[in-house]
Amino acid sequence: MQRKHKMLLIVDGIVNLVLGILLLSFPWGTASYLGVPSAPHGFYPTILGGVIFGIGVALLIEVLGAGRSIPGLGLAGAIAINFCGAGVLTFWLVARPLALPTRGYMVLGSIAILVFGIGAVELLSGSGKYVRDDPKD
Repeated sequence: MQRKHKMLLIVDGIVNLVLGILLLSFPWGTASYLGVPSAPHGFYPTILGGVIFGIGVALLIEVLGAGRSIPGLGLAGAIAINFCGAGVLTFWLVARPLALPTRGYMVLGSIAILVFGIGAVELLSGSGKYVRDDPKD
């Protein structure tokens, strides 16, 4: 795996871990602190947080387990997840405006830009090669 791909997957993995932790902490007041929509109960945000956290773990396994032939989530999967996630969030912010304080729009807009940006950098760095690299690289 190329060094730049490893670095991108590490950054993407860390971002997913942080976003997952934020969602996992929603039942304890994180949503109101950030000014974003909360749920009547924490079931859906925590399930989504667990999934996003798991994606972060899978991205880091891809990098850290490469020498041991332990596959994780590759670059193509990371790109797809980032574009889908950022796209849905952007849709909600633009097409279906929510009654949020400015702080909430700033937090969610920043997340959408960050996730889309990571996906775009990953896409541009791939040079059209999205098959698994030889572990010897």
